[in-house]
Amino acid sequence: MTELAHFDLGTPLPAPEPSPEMLARLAVRRSAPSQGLAGPGPSEAQLDLILRLGARSPDHGKLTPWRFVVLGRQTRLEIAERLAAMAVVKELPAKATAVLAKLTTAPVTVLVVSTARPASKPEWEQVLSAGAVCMNIEHAAAALGFASSWITDWYSYDSEAAALFGVTANEKVAGFIHIGTPVEPLLERERPDISAITTRLP
Repeated sequence: MTELAHFDLGTPLPAPEPSPEMLARLAVRRSAPSQGLAGPGPSEAQLDLILRLGARSPDHGKLTPWRFVVLGRQTRLEIAERLAAMAVVKELPAKATAVLAKLTTAPVTVLVVSTARPASKPEWEQVLSAGAVCMNIEHAAAALGFASSWITDWYSYDSEAAALFGVTANEKVAGFIHIGTPVEPLLERERPDISAITTRLP
């Protein structure tokens, strides 16, 4: 108590005010089919804002254990061609080629790369931070009126394929975030029963 007496706690902060707009947005949030995303997509200025907001994610230790790669459509088309050839060489199922359409359709794609490494904080927390960045990018895109799709697919987990995107051996793909305008209304899906997956402790 003596030590606490030396601290000026100041004027109590006002109670937080709810944001109806944010609550409404979160209440209807859902992923869009990446192949159903068309223009317009975010402008350069809007994309910069999306990335800045995405970077405002929990990051224990301020390690910034992630980085962004903005993939233009031409780059994605060229990589998709190389991935298609790779799928044939690796004798992957036909689906491996079919899913490449997800990579090339949207007007804007952001690759979030997890750069987790041994540090003062657990690597698992660094990986979780990259996931939080992906989610915040989706929220930021939605706040600007766009829809998005967070996907990975086989080329995210194949080291040779991931290297085509500049992902090094010590990095992992956290997700490809495709952003654009949906060509048709997004369909809702069944959501989990919160009471069935929640434990409340006294």
